[in-house]
Amino acid sequence: MFFRVPVLMQFLFKRRIWRGKDSSAVYLTFDDGPDKDTTPWVLDLLKKENIKATFFCIGQNIENNPSLFRDIIKNGHAIGNHTFNHEKGTDTKRTTYINSVNKTEALYSSELFRPPYGRMNMFQVSKLISMGKKIIMWTWNAQDYKKSREHAQIIDKAKIIQGRDILLFHNSKKSAENMKKSLPKVIKIVKQKQLLFKLLD
Repeated sequence: MFFRVPVLMQFLFKRRIWRGKDSSAVYLTFDDGPDKDTTPWVLDLLKKENIKATFFCIGQNIENNPSLFRDIIKNGHAIGNHTFNHEKGTDTKRTTYINSVNKTEALYSSELFRPPYGRMNMFQVSKLISMGKKIIMWTWNAQDYKKSREHAQIIDKAKIIQGRDILLFHNSKKSAENMKKSLPKVIKIVKQKQLLFKLLD
């Protein structure tokens, strides 16, 4: 999988949002939380660095970690819907997928939505857009969840980050080691590029 999503893919799937609006900023996002082992660490780092980020949360994890979910909001970060059970759209029945989105929506209403694995079929895309959702993808993927991925590779690939990029990290047990070792240095590199960090809207 690419660190940077090819321009052709962004062109072919134009109804999804791949980049932010501000060329002087990047948009830091985290998938799969809240997670008791990684989210507190992320929140502490973001507070120290004076950065706001967007968290695409799984409904089941919101239910399991309600106080931690409230902490994300209290710290001024944005929330997006990431389904209730992290379903892959292309492998899930239409009604099951939409019900999963709605179940998470009942816990917290957000117009921001990110499909797990980035996978959806055309019906799901059309339905969610008709529901008023903005389907947020990413431009740069840390791939911090991959056991084969060295954190040094993630840091090295931060040099290709540019304005308007949507950056994807994860706050989960699977990504914990790579994320914790790479994220502080990626933030430093982005700041050295004199790019701001902004929330998605």
